[in-house]
Amino acid sequence: MRGMGNMQNMMKQMQKMQKKMQEAQEQLGEERIEGTAGGGVVSVIVSGHKEVIEVKLNEEVVDPEDIEMLQDLIVAATNDALAKVDELTNKTMGQYTKGLNIPGLF
Repeated sequence: MRGMGNMQNMMKQMQKMQKKMQEAQEQLGEERIEGTAGGGVVSVIVSGHKEVIEVKLNEEVVDPEDIEMLQDLIVAATNDALAKVDELTNKTMGQYTKGLNIPGLF
């Protein structure tokens, strides 16, 4: 019977951890992370859930003769923002997943 008490205690701890993880995920979704390119002439803001919220362009970067450069800058700024989201996610959620080896969890 002793093992049942330990199992119940462990289940309670797991439920607490699951609730904290869910709260952390919700907070990540509210975060706004900015990525930039071209020395800041292109800026992309994404949520912590990797949704693009806003794209900002300085006027000097808009050259109808060189659309390719603008496209490249937008891609670079977006990738910068997404890399920062990954970093924030690992930092935030890593405290719950340390030592776990679950492929595809994050």
